[in-house]
Amino acid sequence: MPVLKKIALTITSAALLSGFVLSPAVAADKDKSDDKQPKPPSTMSSLGGEQLGKAGTQVNLGAGAPVLPKKLSGRSWIVADAESGDVLAAHNAHWRLPPASTLKMLFADTVLPALQPTQTHTVSESELAGVGEGSSLVGIKEDHTYTVHDLWLGVFLRSGNDAVHVLSEMYGGLPQTVAAMQKHAEELQALDTVVVSPDGYDAPRQVSSAYDLTLIARSGMQKKDFREYAATASADFPGEKKKGKRRESFEIQNTNRLITGDIGVDPYQGIAGVKNGYTTHAGNTFTGVAERNGKVLLVTVMNPSAEESHAVYKEAAHLLDWGFSASGKVTPVGQLVPPKSLDTGISTGGKGAAPAADQGTGGQAKAAHASAASKGSSGVGVALAIIGGLLVVVAAGVFLVNRRWPVRGLGSRPAPAADAPEADAPEADAPEADGPEAKDSGATADVVPAAEPAAPAAEDAGKPADKS
Repeated sequence: MPVLKKIALTITSAALLSGFVLSPAVAADKDKSDDKQPKPPSTMSSLGGEQLGKAGTQVNLGAGAPVLPKKLSGRSWIVADAESGDVLAAHNAHWRLPPASTLKMLFADTVLPALQPTQTHTVSESELAGVGEGSSLVGIKEDHTYTVHDLWLGVFLRSGNDAVHVLSEMYGGLPQTVAAMQKHAEELQALDTVVVSPDGYDAPRQVSSAYDLTLIARSGMQKKDFREYAATASADFPGEKKKGKRRESFEIQNTNRLITGDIGVDPYQGIAGVKNGYTTHAGNTFTGVAERNGKVLLVTVMNPSAEESHAVYKEAAHLLDWGFSASGKVTPVGQLVPPKSLDTGISTGGKGAAPAADQGTGGQAKAAHASAASKGSSGVGVALAIIGGLLVVVAAGVFLVNRRWPVRGLGSRPAPAADAPEADAPEADAPEADGPEAKDSGATADVVPAAEPAAPAAEDAGKPADKS
C-alpha cells in the first residue's frame, strides 16, 4: 500500500510539475508573438478631434450602421469623407510611422504646380547618382530628354525614384525640395510629418501618419493634373534613344492594384487614385480615394501585419466598402482639418489653409491610356466629378477625374499663389518613428517595367524587394 501511495504521489507531482513548466512556456510564446508588433504611443496628437488622439480603433456606430470589417491588421488606418472632412472611423490615426512612397503625394502636391508639363529636361548623370540602392525606377536614362509630363507619369504610375530626383533638381535641388515639402506639410496641418527624402525612401526620422497622408491626398486631389496622373492606369513612356533609330516608347502600368487589379485583387469600383508604397521599415502603405453614388471617401492603411498577398489593398477595399455603407449612420470621430491659411470658423480646424485652386493643363489624359481596367467591374475607373456632377469620357467608356470636390470653407475664395521653394530647410523637432526604427535602406516595391529593365522587378504583394 505504501508503495502504491508513493507511485500515485510521484505521478501527481510529475503532472503538476509539467503544468508549471509548460504553462509559462506557452505564455512566453504568446508574449513573444505579441511583442513582434510595436505598440502605438500612449500620447498622440488630437488634431482633428479628441478621439483621434486615442490608441486603438475609434468608431461611433449609430442605428443600422454596419460593424467594421474583421481582421483589419494595419497598424494605423483612417476612413474619411473627402468633401465634408468627417472621419468616419480610425485606428491609431496619428501614429507616426515611416510612410514609404505615399510621401510622393506630398512631393507632387508641392512641386507639380511649379513646373509646366511641356517643359523639357535633359537628364545628367549627377541627377541620378543620389537615387537610393534598390529603389523602384521608371527607367530614366542619362543624356536623354524628357518632358515634365513624362516624369510625372513615372512618379505616379511606377513610383520612380529616378523621376523624383530629376524633378527635384528641376525644382531647385533636393534640399530645396525637402524644405518646400516640409513647409507645405505644415501649411496643410500635416504636423505628424517629417520629410527627409522627397521620394519616401527610408531615412532616419522620416515619418508621417494615416491622418496626415489623408490630408495630403485631399489637398493633391484639388489639382486637375494631380487627379489625372493619380487615376491613370497605363501610359507610354519614352525609351532609350539609339543612334540612327527613332526613339521608341514602352508601356508603364500603375502599381496601385485597386486601379489595375492583380491576382487576388479586383479593380475597385469607383477608384480614382491615389498612391501606394512599400519599404523595409514602412511595410506596405496605401492611400486611396473612391466615389460611389455621389459619395467620395478617402482611406489610408499603413503597415498591415497580415501575411496574405496584397493585404494593404484588400483592407483598404474593405474599409471603403464599410465607409460607403456606414455613411450617415455613424457619428464622426473627428475631422480632417483645413489648411492653416484658410479661416473656416470650424472649431476642430481653427485657422487652416485652402489647397491650391484647380490647376494644370489637362494634357495627361491625351497621352495616358485608360484610367483603369474594366475587368469584372462596371464602374472601375469612375473618377470624381463632384463640381457640376459631370464625368468626362476619355477612352472606351472609361472616366478620368475631371472636377475637384469642394472643401468645406473654401467657397469661392481665390487660390493663393503656389509656394516658392525655400533654400533652407526649416528647423523641426523631428520625432523618431514610433514604429520600427527607420534606417536609410529599403524602398517601395513599385516595380520597373519589363520592357526597360532598369532594375530587377519586384512584386508589391507578400514580401516585396526593397523599393521606393
